[in-house]
Amino acid sequence: MESPNITPLFDRKLLAIRRERAARGYRSVAFLKERAVADVCERLDFINRRFEQALDIGSHGGFLAEAIARHGTLRDKIGALAECDISPAMLRHGPGAPFLADEDHMPLAPQSLDLIVSTLGLHWVNDVPGFMAQTRLALRPDGLLLVTFLGGRTLQELRACLAEAETETYGEATARVSPFADAQDGAHLLQRAGFALPVADSDVVTVRYANLFGLFRDIKAMGESAAFSHRPRRPLTRRIIARAADLYQANHADPDGKVRATFELITLTGWAPHESQQKPLPRGSAKMRLADALGTREIPTGEKPMG
Repeated sequence: MESPNITPLFDRKLLAIRRERAARGYRSVAFLKERAVADVCERLDFINRRFEQALDIGSHGGFLAEAIARHGTLRDKIGALAECDISPAMLRHGPGAPFLADEDHMPLAPQSLDLIVSTLGLHWVNDVPGFMAQTRLALRPDGLLLVTFLGGRTLQELRACLAEAETETYGEATARVSPFADAQDGAHLLQRAGFALPVADSDVVTVRYANLFGLFRDIKAMGESAAFSHRPRRPLTRRIIARAADLYQANHADPDGKVRATFELITLTGWAPHESQQKPLPRGSAKMRLADALGTREIPTGEKPMG
């Protein structure tokens, strides 16, 4: 559900086209998807309850469904699992009960689901607060949302090298890599949408390539190339790319000559409120002062601690 006042940052139609092209060979470069799905399964394994109706948003060929099928404990915890994706070709490569859907316009009925999972899709959503609010309304009381997306440190090396190379040529840099949120932003979004017990954490993955062009090939094969609604005014020329490759090699290479690329996976966990959930104690209800519990001296405001 996109707010009428939101100017779309991403071209979702272009993203869908790129996902279509990437579908056939996606599994050969799905290491981030597999890691995100494995983390989701590990989290679900620690939760002692059953989810009758679950939805995998951005299924990318059924990775979550396959992982659950391999995991005996999770098979008993997940009832019906539906899958959706923006790309028909991605759906055709996956099992389950698939349907076509765009994260910007999700067809979710209120209180229809017990579990919603989204791995590596939220960073392409134009109206993220709207998406979070809609998933919150779609969950039944005590329903769970698990979202993993690419965070702010993702491709930080590439961003810096492209910016420096473009500044040398044009005198200024243009956004060539998508902006990514951080864990603090994610936690705030959960609270704003009304989720209980919100948690946000980060997992940094370093991948090594022979050179910058190997990274470019993987990004394209993943269907993750930048898809801005407004194209940059100036072209990204071969000269700029070659200069960026030289900068990348100079600044981010290991002793063996291979270069590093950073990917940050941020996972958000939030629950639809329910009376059975833990609640914070009211202010002033503590039985012991924090200073006493920590075995330290309480320092009143304005008083400097002794050296």
